[in-house]
Amino acid sequence: MTYSANTVPPHGLNGSNPKPVKTGVLLTNLGTPDAPTTRAVRRYLAEFLSDSRVVGIPKLIWLVILHGIILRIRPARSAKLYQSIWTESGSPLLSISRRQHQKLQELVQQKHPDVVVELAMRYGNPSISEGLKKLRAQGVQRLIIQPLYPQYSAPTTGSTFDAVARELQTWRWVPELHFINNYCDNPLYIEALAASVREHTAEHGLPDKLLVSYHGMPQQYFTDGDPYYCYCLKTSRLLREALGLTDEQVVTCFQSRFGKAQWLQPYTDMTLKGMAEDGVQHVAILSPAFSADCLETLEELEVENRDVFMQAGGKTYHYIAALNDRPDHIAAVYDSIASYLK
Repeated sequence: MTYSANTVPPHGLNGSNPKPVKTGVLLTNLGTPDAPTTRAVRRYLAEFLSDSRVVGIPKLIWLVILHGIILRIRPARSAKLYQSIWTESGSPLLSISRRQHQKLQELVQQKHPDVVVELAMRYGNPSISEGLKKLRAQGVQRLIIQPLYPQYSAPTTGSTFDAVARELQTWRWVPELHFINNYCDNPLYIEALAASVREHTAEHGLPDKLLVSYHGMPQQYFTDGDPYYCYCLKTSRLLREALGLTDEQVVTCFQSRFGKAQWLQPYTDMTLKGMAEDGVQHVAILSPAFSADCLETLEELEVENRDVFMQAGGKTYHYIAALNDRPDHIAAVYDSIASYLK
């Protein structure tokens, strides 16, 4: 029997001498529209918001709302926001993710020349299915899935697992699989966050308050057992300790809520408004949940929340960039997968 690259057998199955196992790493992030147009954004949102991990409303009811209301209104509005952050390289999230992919591949191959790294997005392109098929075509027999979500949550990391599983269900032979579900307390990740804050304060001074803002989540998801909230608090605590700051100096909050349901609190925008009204004049804000700058950081934090703070009486507002392709961040991601590289 012969085997193609798409039907790689276990070692020695065909009587040949075992060959070294080839390991593949799939680096994943959430995704982005292909273009900052209403049509492209509608296509992206339709995929994203159809995921039951993302929206927990009963499916039939939600699909009526999604296609009858949301996808008729929201794409045009969101397209304008994407246009405000789009660059010559395209979507910031995708262009940054590509740089992360390239730098991680270079770092991995310094010690493991036979390990290959591919990039995929949970929604949009390049898809997880496409990324996995590229690895299979290269003869990969061990898979490491590294979602770039430092704090596990079902709508992000859990959904990525679902997409990986769906693709692997179509493969006759499933390779060895290692799925990294978070790196929220990785020492190198915490130190990279701390270094980014130190670099900022060295230039702009220590703010009255350092806000650590995470993407929001419906409160019900936490009640149902999603540990995301706990992971966020852990990251904030470790960051605060690394910086040597007090509880009063560092505030954890949650952004990007949607709909009328109660989400994790305190809310970032309301926190900023309240601080300004109470006389806080200088804040700096970062979002450790985002491994790459995107709409939620470049527009929501950098623009919308700045306006909230300044209009409420604040004086100085700084957004500290995501870790993106900083060498210390890439080193942290490498450290997250290092024990599975052979």
